[in-house]
Amino acid sequence: MPPDPTPPDPTPPPLDPATAAVRALCRGREWRVSEYLCTAGPGDIAFEERHDEVAIAAVIAGTFTYRADAGSAVLYPGALLLGNAGTCYQCGHEHGRGDRCISFQAATEYFAEVAASMAGSSRFRFPAPMLPATPSLLPRLVGIEARTAFAAADADETAARLLEAVIGVMSDQTPKPVRVSPRDRRRIGEALRYIELHVADALDLDTLAGVAIMSKYHFVRTFRHIVGMTPYQFLLDLRLRRTAVRLATSAAPVSAIAFESGFGDLSTFNARFRRTFGMSPTAFRCRGQT
Repeated sequence: MPPDPTPPDPTPPPLDPATAAVRALCRGREWRVSEYLCTAGPGDIAFEERHDEVAIAAVIAGTFTYRADAGSAVLYPGALLLGNAGTCYQCGHEHGRGDRCISFQAATEYFAEVAASMAGSSRFRFPAPMLPATPSLLPRLVGIEARTAFAAADADETAARLLEAVIGVMSDQTPKPVRVSPRDRRRIGEALRYIELHVADALDLDTLAGVAIMSKYHFVRTFRHIVGMTPYQFLLDLRLRRTAVRLATSAAPVSAIAFESGFGDLSTFNARFRRTFGMSPTAFRCRGQT
């Protein structure tokens, strides 16, 4: 489910133009990702800013102090800056000049829904201003820094997993177990059938959650519990399986089969097919014909 490449609206909060710049990278309906570049140094006065939404910012380069409602901290490469919606903050650069951050910002209602599941309360707020660098979050940090975390077709699912991971670490609560009602099972069943019938179409999470008559987060979490994988993983597996069968039973060109199965980019299809089956589509077809 690809992110929307258009600039987010509303735009990120204004920064001191003399020392900082912000660039929108991508967004979904409930989240957006921006790159923050700051050139402030020890001689510059800290500029007060405001978190209009919940913020989780991966520090990519530079060291700086961060003061917010939850306290003060020294931020460094690998750490995550945490910001509660509606609060003011200041950053200082006593330790050197400049920093670079990739900031993920979530709509308040969306964050509250995830927090209700992970922390047991929709009113959960970050109790500290930062999350130290930890091995468990390293893959997510690398994905953010390489700008691949939110560039894939499962960007909405990636956003939910990031929120779950950070809230899970920052709260002392055990995540609430997923309770699936008969109605939810029926709705997920309807979504599964819809995916099967429209497997080659350009499906997105908004469409599938609409079919199930659920919020996107509740849909992904319930789907993952019932099916054992995310909606995007299920869609991808179904496309790959159908493609493999077609390769083994048809003489049609590999590219035609890939496009007919819903893969819009041949190089991406080849890479996914190789990871799944351990060989290229052409080699798979040849092996089946020997």
